[in-house]
Amino acid sequence: MAALSPAAVLKQIAAGTPDPIYLLQGDDEVEKSALAAEFAELVEEGLRAFNVERIHAGDLTTGDRLADGVASIAAAVRTLPMMVPRRVVTVMQAETLLVPKRESEAASRALDQLEALFKEPEPQTTLVLVASTVDKRSRMYRTLQKHATIVDCGVLSDLADAERWVRTRVAAGGAAIDPPAARLIAQRAGTDIKRLRADVERLLLYALGQKQITADDVREVTGPAGLQDDWAMTNAIEAGQAGDALRQLALMLDAGAPAEKVLGQLGWLVRAKFPAVAPASVRTAIDALFRTDLDLKRSAGDPRVLLERLIVELCAGRRGAARRW
Repeated sequence: MAALSPAAVLKQIAAGTPDPIYLLQGDDEVEKSALAAEFAELVEEGLRAFNVERIHAGDLTTGDRLADGVASIAAAVRTLPMMVPRRVVTVMQAETLLVPKRESEAASRALDQLEALFKEPEPQTTLVLVASTVDKRSRMYRTLQKHATIVDCGVLSDLADAERWVRTRVAAGGAAIDPPAARLIAQRAGTDIKRLRADVERLLLYALGQKQITADDVREVTGPAGLQDDWAMTNAIEAGQAGDALRQLALMLDAGAPAEKVLGQLGWLVRAKFPAVAPASVRTAIDALFRTDLDLKRSAGDPRVLLERLIVELCAGRRGAARRW
């Protein structure tokens, strides 16, 4: 069978012409889950309770459990659809099935049964296997290469893929984004998924509480990179400009500045500037600094995210002071 991109699979689903078996693999858990959920669109909404089944294979760690699990999956796949032309069976954490951690006679029999299922799929059922990266040398992976459609999630081939990835990630963050805004992020970051992820996370933080993320929000947070000014970030916070401050933080971190150096600059800003420009916010700002310092030292979160949260809090305090004045 073929290897397809997530975008190509979505077109198959929209057209109602899915392949019998899919393997969704890769480290991008958000995209895998979102794509797996789209297969339910193959079944009329009112009949999904009878024709859409989700199975978790994560606890199938022993030979007997594996055998029972494969038997259940086979039974689900072979069940005829009810009042619709197609059933959908999704297996989460399928790597446990495909590459068992323990070898035994029961596990070997289960793999034989699974291989037979792959070689003779049920024409009225779409089987979706959702897995982390699977060893390409394994027996089951080689079988799937011949009989299944393999989809690598988190790999972007063009700007359309990048734009779709942005929409999926924003939706997973509980927000909505205008199409021009998603397109603008994709155009600025390209297919660099590391930069896309950082831009979207920064945007979600910046637009926290908004119903809709707009292109103006994107321009505020992911504007074109300019010459790096070591104090541009603190100047932006002093002016209460969260978008500029977040953008400058990104430039500093992308240039290799350690989180401790950035925190030191923010500490200087609070000590030297806040007593004059935001006196009512000094205590809150100091508490936020101490909390961030502690979180960084105990690795309680991604350093970039921790610093972004701190910057948003400092800018909020500065804007509050400006309104009172």
